[in-house]
Amino acid sequence: MNTVDTPARGNFANLIGKGLDRVDGPLKVMGRARYSAEFPVAKISYAVALGSEIANGKIRSINSADAEKAPGVLAVITHKNRPPLQPSKRFGEGGALADMRLPMMDANIAHAGQFVAVVVAESLECAKHAASLIKITYIEEDPIVDFYDKKAEHYPAKQWFHGPVSKSRGTAEPALAAAPVKVDNVYRTPTQNHNPMEPHATTAVWDGDKLTVYDATQGLYNTRATLAQVFGVPESNVRVVCKFIGGAFGCKGAMWPHVLIATMAAKAVNRPVKLVLSRPQMFTNVGHRAETEQRVAIGAERDGTIKSILHNGTSHTSMNGEFIETFTVATSILYNSPNLSVSQDLVKLNKQLPTFMRAPGETPGLFALESAMDELAYALDMDPIDLRMKNYAEKDPQSGFPFSSKSLDRCYKLGAEKIGWSKRNKKAGSGPKVASHDGHWLTGMGMATATYPVMHFNANCSGVLTDDGKFVFKSSTHEMGTGTRTVMAQIGAARLGVPVEQVDFELGDTDFPMAPVSGGSATVSTVGSAVDGAALEMRNTLAKKLSQSVDSPFNGVPQGDIEMAEGCFVTRSKPDKLSYVDAMKVLKLPSLEVKFDTAFNDQAKKVSMHSFGAHFVEVKVDPDLGIVRVTRAVGVFANGRIINEKTCKSQVHGGITMGIGMALEEATIADKRSGRIVNASLGDYHVPCNADIPHIEAHFIPEEDTIINAIGAKGIGEIGITGVAAAVANAVYNATGKRVRHLPITPDKVFA
Repeated sequence: MNTVDTPARGNFANLIGKGLDRVDGPLKVMGRARYSAEFPVAKISYAVALGSEIANGKIRSINSADAEKAPGVLAVITHKNRPPLQPSKRFGEGGALADMRLPMMDANIAHAGQFVAVVVAESLECAKHAASLIKITYIEEDPIVDFYDKKAEHYPAKQWFHGPVSKSRGTAEPALAAAPVKVDNVYRTPTQNHNPMEPHATTAVWDGDKLTVYDATQGLYNTRATLAQVFGVPESNVRVVCKFIGGAFGCKGAMWPHVLIATMAAKAVNRPVKLVLSRPQMFTNVGHRAETEQRVAIGAERDGTIKSILHNGTSHTSMNGEFIETFTVATSILYNSPNLSVSQDLVKLNKQLPTFMRAPGETPGLFALESAMDELAYALDMDPIDLRMKNYAEKDPQSGFPFSSKSLDRCYKLGAEKIGWSKRNKKAGSGPKVASHDGHWLTGMGMATATYPVMHFNANCSGVLTDDGKFVFKSSTHEMGTGTRTVMAQIGAARLGVPVEQVDFELGDTDFPMAPVSGGSATVSTVGSAVDGAALEMRNTLAKKLSQSVDSPFNGVPQGDIEMAEGCFVTRSKPDKLSYVDAMKVLKLPSLEVKFDTAFNDQAKKVSMHSFGAHFVEVKVDPDLGIVRVTRAVGVFANGRIINEKTCKSQVHGGITMGIGMALEEATIADKRSGRIVNASLGDYHVPCNADIPHIEAHFIPEEDTIINAIGAKGIGEIGITGVAAAVANAVYNATGKRVRHLPITPDKVFA
């Protein structure tokens, strides 16, 4: 086990930060990037899963006789004939099965769309037809899908991954009451769905008691462990493959019931089975961002000094499990306040279990907190940036630990400069109507803080150097469209001191060394540190062998004096240079293999590790129609060492786009009478299209953080969305004088 908390020694700067093109780009353009539903398997059969038409109740009867007799049908599985499955201790854990209930375990129904049957047939068409022939009657009860239903069960949220949900310091309520200036309002965010381009898909193949599963998953090893537990086979008998993911954003971080259904069906028919979820099933069977209702109250002195912050509220969970959308998690660390109280409640609804969605917790939480900060700035007649700088936290206000690095003040300054903040309306709704070819518009600007914690987990990596000078690193992480293969090759090449073309990175297979779930913006810091460690291990191993070999020109030279320069081993005491190929020849090695395991010990660091940023947006609002358009967006981020500027900007652009969608368009709507989702399609669930998104500027503040991990990377995938919705809402208020506290910002709310 190797420790990688601090940067490894050696040359690392030659390739780091360069915006290299993605190595998987040509594969995707040519259609050669194989996704989980596309692996060719002999004698494949096709499954169609049938969802419940009710949200609460029981199956009274289920008649599958006509389906079983339909052409091409191999099996129909329901709760009546489902093969036995073993309960898994990993149920409910992030990255494992995210529902506490095994699929089709009994006749009980807890949410609309819950899988109640699966048909396996020779073709997809045969399976769909047979599924339509299944006749089900239900004993239906009134569903609970509304926070305010009198029958809804509310209870305090207590513990989540990061620790206790409730936190406090000082005496928040008395300090709020005593503050001369205060704001106290309720903010709401709706249920939202991920809707990646690639739906969930699983192909399961049994060979005796050995299982291979091709699955759209962010957590290969977690999926393998759960499958082994549920089907009662050793983990070594299970192989999970996922080379490419067509978008995930968290919904593929947990293992959902359809994976077990496909695997169970393959065992039942003794043939490979492919199960691909439909777009409506993506709304009911793979999680979503929980709905929230949040109260934020802030009290301040007249000079803007914050004296008290209260942030509490409710998010929903399912009848069968618990998921906490920790919207208060950023509040305790962002601003100085001697008095603070944050807490959350949960309410059980007849919906499937919520799950992680890009920057879970911080995304809805910062909408509320940063809207409240904007409201306080107007109440004080103070510039919103000045208010934030007045209460700038130089150290973590909750733990008292210093930040490993923090350049948020520089983010504010650069963002304000780029957007032209000094030209904004000083009074909300005071700007003139600006005429254009499509009407007269009110303009406004808004800003908000962005933050996300630095996360990293343990990961393993192997590296092989062949005698022709080719390096191959392997780890079981994923290519989710973020450029993982490119960045890992870049890290390895930088440490080795060779062109990136000499380095390949293989991923997406449990036959490779362990990597954790790809989530929490942790992949680069986690797996990247393992790749960096393996590359350095390779260099050090060769240097040691060169020092000890009688055939080496460096024989007898201390290993520490053998350095790397321009891809060659050199010393200051001798003129000789040895490339990697030359070194392998001198040492008579056909290949060299190394392994590296990370071991992070954040508890020993006594620092608070976070990324920070600032969003600035400009909007136009049609005062006659209530239409809101974002016309400019600027994001500035302090994210440690930027490994590849091009892929980082791509991530930020995606996050800001999702944030604009959250602010103006996205909401999953459940019928209160039936519990069904009424907009479970991309025709009815609105997401941004190209015409909705303006030119986005992304800028990065250089940071050299020597504490967080070996490569100094903090992660970029999640922070881009945090704070965007608040910045848009604040800009709408600046333009119109109308404060919208319930997302999305639709014309009816602008008029109200």
